[in-house]
Amino acid sequence: MTPEPLQRFDLAAVPPTPWKNGGGHTRELACWPPGAGMDGFEWRVSVATIAAPGPFSAFAGVQRQIMLLGGNGVHLRAKDGSLDYALDQRWQPLAFPGDVAVDCTLLGGASTDFNLMLRRGRWQGAVQPVREARTPGSTPAGLCMVLAGRWRRGGDTLTAGQGFWWSAAVAGPALVPQAAPGGEAPVLAWVGLTPEIGMKTADCPHQAVVECY
Repeated sequence: MTPEPLQRFDLAAVPPTPWKNGGGHTRELACWPPGAGMDGFEWRVSVATIAAPGPFSAFAGVQRQIMLLGGNGVHLRAKDGSLDYALDQRWQPLAFPGDVAVDCTLLGGASTDFNLMLRRGRWQGAVQPVREARTPGSTPAGLCMVLAGRWRRGGDTLTAGQGFWWSAAVAGPALVPQAAPGGEAPVLAWVGLTPEIGMKTADCPHQAVVECY
């Protein structure tokens, strides 16, 4: 059954999937096509908790973006020297190729991060922390999740960890930040996706991966 083009989610209600190596767990927010495995998705958004150091799984043909949500952060270092970065600032996205072998070390305790994966040649887009109104469904596909504060869409109020994902452009009201005196300023994680130019509808070849992050 084809899902509705616009879906609401609540991170608190998404069950975690433990990693095989015991170093953390992932909560998948959206994956396209629905039900696709790690070797068959075109785009995927998730929230991961990293509780122990270790290597990131390799994802051939995939572009990755990661953004710290909470905790002290992690240090990411590529074995080929192409990446050496301390992800220790909240809400600052980092992009890197999923093909690269990356080691992760903790900068303190466990950290939580927001992850976007895009199959090259299929979709393009970026993780953006925004503070102004955005309209879910205004791009061909995408996802948004409240990071802080309160946001309203019609008669629906969303708080941290709640959001929408969509698989097609769909008309509807905007998601508007609600100022609260003395409260944290509203911030939204916005992922607007568009197909790569010349993308074909036929399945593209996929590479197998060893483990989900």
